[in-house]
Amino acid sequence: MNPTVAAGEIAVVIPAYKVTRHILDVIGAMPLSVSRIYVVDDACPDGSGALVINRCDDPRVRVLFNKVNLGVGGAVKHGYRAAVADGADVAVKVDGDGQMDPALIPLFVAPILSGRADYTKGNRFFDVSVMKKMPFVRLFGNAVLSFLSKLSTGYWSLFDPTNGYTALSCRVVPLLALDKVSDRYFFETDILFRLNSIGAVVRDVPMVAHYADEVSNLKISKVIPEFSVAHLRNFLKRIFYNYYLRDFSVASIALLVAVPLFCFGVGFGAFKWWMSVTTGVVATSGEVMLAVLPLTVGFHLFLAFISYDMMNVAKEPLTQLLGGRPSHGRVGE
Repeated sequence: MNPTVAAGEIAVVIPAYKVTRHILDVIGAMPLSVSRIYVVDDACPDGSGALVINRCDDPRVRVLFNKVNLGVGGAVKHGYRAAVADGADVAVKVDGDGQMDPALIPLFVAPILSGRADYTKGNRFFDVSVMKKMPFVRLFGNAVLSFLSKLSTGYWSLFDPTNGYTALSCRVVPLLALDKVSDRYFFETDILFRLNSIGAVVRDVPMVAHYADEVSNLKISKVIPEFSVAHLRNFLKRIFYNYYLRDFSVASIALLVAVPLFCFGVGFGAFKWWMSVTTGVVATSGEVMLAVLPLTVGFHLFLAFISYDMMNVAKEPLTQLLGGRPSHGRVGE
């Protein structure tokens, strides 16, 4: 479980909000390979930051404070900026509730430090035995969110989009518009959208989450409607940016033709069906074909576009292309 990791300065960002029962144990479990630990008190009403200052003597720890509660994304971005400013090579995000085992950090940073990825994220669904222990509602919700994430981010091979155990190359941070990334629970998926827009390589890391007495504020049943709107927005942005603004290919033409054909087929077919029901006059074979043919052709062109989109992902990490160390100035402000 501890791969050989190339040399590099590893920073850990821990967003702290109502995690006073677990955060000291999380910090205490950090491996020696971690150089810096940023605890970001996101206006925590329980005083998580003060607790760490008063009871933690680990010299690697630095406590940052948000004046107002920004959400997990806002806290993590604060930590990212601090890590870049201090010259770290990789910033790992670990929750303070004890669900994420710090011993797995080498697995997350190894692909980045070896130049095989720009960003890594956890995936709790590799192990079938673990999946059997999860409630059906959680599994179904994650399956829906994962499919929507594939559409909106363009990373079709990734799963478990709400997983917050992540690692990011600090060389890539200056290229991300951090101020535009969601501050709330959509943060993990929104940053994937931003990473795709700059051509970053992302990899999943198999992991097992530890569930104890922690209380999650993320309710799948509530976030699916909210996330669906955000996914649709990002999907439309991604398609426009990647296929019409920055590039124009056969896939761009296929999508342009597919959408009107499919919509016409569905619309015309629905109209003729309604007319048949209300008037009792059966549609002619020509009218049926006029609905079916555009719908079929449009559907197949759309599948062709999706097939192209699934293959149209970055192969070479930006970390390799950029080289050197990250800028030490303030980023995204």
